Amino acid sequence: MPTIERPYGSWPTPITSEKVVAASVRLSGLAVDGADIVWSEGRPTDAGRTQLVRRSADGTTADLLPAGRDARTAVHEYGGAAWWVRDGIVWFSDWADQRLYRMAPGADPEPLTPEPASPRADRYAEGDVAPDGTWIACIREHHAGSSAVDVRNEIVRIAAHTPSEPEVLVTGPDFVASPRISPDGSSLAWVQWDHPSMPWDDTQLLVRDLRTGEETVVAGGHGESVFEPRWNEDGSLWFISDRTDWWNLYRWVPGADIQPVVREEAEIGSVGFGLGSAYYTVLLDARVVFVRRRSGFDALVVREPDGSLAELDLGFSVITAVQPAGPGTVAVIAGGPVAEPGVYLVDLATGALEVLRPPRDLGIGPSMLSVPEPVSFPSVDGAGTPRTAHALFYPPAHEQYHGPEGERPPLIVVIHGGPTSAAVPVLNLALQYWTSRGFAVVDVNYGGSTGYGRAYREQLLGEWGVIDVADCIAAAQWLAERGRVDRNRLCIRGGSAGGYTTLAALAREDTPFAAGADLFGVADLAALAADTHKFESRYLDRLVGPYPQARQVYEERSPIHHVDRFHRPLIVLQGSEDEIVPPNQSELIVEALRKRGLPVAYLLFDGEQHGFRRAENIRRALDAELSFYAQVLGFELPADEGIEPVVVENL
Repeated sequence: MPTIERPYGSWPTPITSEKVVAASVRLSGLAVDGADIVWSEGRPTDAGRTQLVRRSADGTTADLLPAGRDARTAVHEYGGAAWWVRDGIVWFSDWADQRLYRMAPGADPEPLTPEPASPRADRYAEGDVAPDGTWIACIREHHAGSSAVDVRNEIVRIAAHTPSEPEVLVTGPDFVASPRISPDGSSLAWVQWDHPSMPWDDTQLLVRDLRTGEETVVAGGHGESVFEPRWNEDGSLWFISDRTDWWNLYRWVPGADIQPVVREEAEIGSVGFGLGSAYYTVLLDARVVFVRRRSGFDALVVREPDGSLAELDLGFSVITAVQPAGPGTVAVIAGGPVAEPGVYLVDLATGALEVLRPPRDLGIGPSMLSVPEPVSFPSVDGAGTPRTAHALFYPPAHEQYHGPEGERPPLIVVIHGGPTSAAVPVLNLALQYWTSRGFAVVDVNYGGSTGYGRAYREQLLGEWGVIDVADCIAAAQWLAERGRVDRNRLCIRGGSAGGYTTLAALAREDTPFAAGADLFGVADLAALAADTHKFESRYLDRLVGPYPQARQVYEERSPIHHVDRFHRPLIVLQGSEDEIVPPNQSELIVEALRKRGLPVAYLLFDGEQHGFRRAENIRRALDAELSFYAQVLGFELPADEGIEPVVVENL
C-alpha cells in the first residue's frame, strides 16, 4: 500500500498519549503461593497506585487490595518488595502511612506494626516468613528526622499474625537488604553495605546462627557486589556476585568453600535500585533457571545438574522476574521488542508459554512499531582515549507515512536514569510515541551502564558528566555521519540522572543538540549532595568525588554554574513531591535560563514524586514535550489530536 509523504515529526499516529496510558500497567513483583500466582500492577489510571493481583488455579484473576490501599514502600525512596504472600495471606506496606499490614482471605487489612511517632517514620520492605509461619524478618527504615543522617536501616523480627513491637535483629550497617530465613529456621542471611558504596559497588553477604548468635561473612567486601541470596532446601545458600567482573551465580555450604554454579561473560541480574529482585531460581530437581543478559538483551537459561546450559527460545528480550511454579515450570514477568511485559508460565521441557497476564491489546499492527537495533560506536573517555559505547537505535516507523525524499529524521537521544542503570529493548509505547511520529530515537547505554560487566560499569567512576555526555554526543554524531538522522535536528532528553546528562550536554558551547528535555534532572551537583535521601546521599562520592573536598569538580560539572554556555531551547518537567531530585533543582536552571532570555518551558506536576505515575500527568508531559519540539524544530502537529500547546518563554 502506498504511503503518504509528510515531514518527519508531524506524522499522525494511533500511539497518542492517551494510548500510552490507557490500561497501561507497570508489572513488578512475582510470587507463587501454592497453586496461585500473585503479582503487582502499578496503574496510572488509578492515581498510580499499586494493586496486587492473584491468579487462582482455575484460571480466574482477582484484585486483592480494597479501594484506597496501595502496596508500595518508600524504603530507599525507590521501594520494591513491598508485599509477600504465604498460604493465602498477604502482608504489605501501605503507601499512605508505610505501616505493615496483614490481610487474610476475605478480610480487611489489619496493621501489624505500631503507629509511628511521626507520619511515615517507619517503613517496611522485603519480608521473609519463617518456615513455621509465626514470624517475619524484614527491613525497617526508621526516619528520626528530616535529614539523611537521621535515617536508620535495620532488619527486624515481627510477629506474622498479631500486632507487636518489632525486635531488632541487625543494626549498625548503613544499609541492609534481602533478609532470608534458612529452611530449618535456625539461620538468617542478609546483605549489607556502608557509605559511600552503592549496592553494585561493595556489599557483604552474612549469615547469623539465630541460636548462638555466631556470624559468618560468606562473601563480598571491597570490589565485590553480592546480592539476591536464596536458601535451598538442602541448606545451601545461593547468591549472585561479580567477583569475576560479571554478575554470576554461586553456592555456599556452611563449612565449605564457595562453589561457582554459572560463570559466563554475561550478567545474571541487574542494578539494585529497587528491592526484591528475582533473577534465578533453583528447582527441586536441581536444575537452575536464570536470566542472562548479553549485549543488552535478556534470555531465560536452564542449567542442568551436569552443568550444561540451554537457552530457551521464547521471544523475550527483557525478563524482570522468575519464580518456580511447579515441576518443570517457572513463572516469569517478561516482554519483547514488540510486546509489553506480561506474566507467563514457561514449560521448561518444551518452551511452551501459558499467558497469565497478557500484555494489553494495543490494536496496533507490527508495521507501526520500531524494533530496536543494538549498535556499538566509537567514543572517548575524559582523557580522550578511544573506547566503545553501546546503544539501542529505533528508526522511525509508520505504516501510512514516510518522510520527504532526501530529508533525514530528527533524532531524540534518550538517556536512562540511574545513572547506574540500563536502556532495555522492551516495547515501550512512550518511546514509540516518538518513532511513530517520524522521530528516530537512540537509547544510549553509556559507559557506567549495567549489562556489560563491572569494568564497563566502573567507567563512570569519577567521570559522571564526562563519559555519559561524551557517549550521547558520539551516538548522535555517529548516526548523523551514517545518514540515518538529520545532524541539524538532534535533540536530547532524560529523566533524573538522565536529566543531568541532558543539561550537561546542553551546557557546552560546542553542543550538537538543537533542543533538550529535562525530566526531574539534576542542575546543581553540590545541592544534590547536600539535599537528597540517605540511599543516594553518598552516591556522588564515587561518581564525582567526596564533597566538599571535591567542591571545584562539582562546580565544573554542574550545569547551573554554566548557564552562560546554554544557547539551545529547553523544556523542564518536574514532580512537586520529588524527594530524590527536589523541585528546587529544576527551578534553579529554569530561572537562570529565564534571566538570560533563552527559550524555556517549565511544568510542575502537583503530587508527583520521582517519575510520573498519574495518567493525566504522563499524558500532559508527553504532549507538552512534543509541542515543544514542534515549536523549536518547526513542524506542524496533527490538528485532530487535540494536543494542548506548551508555553515556550522567550521563543
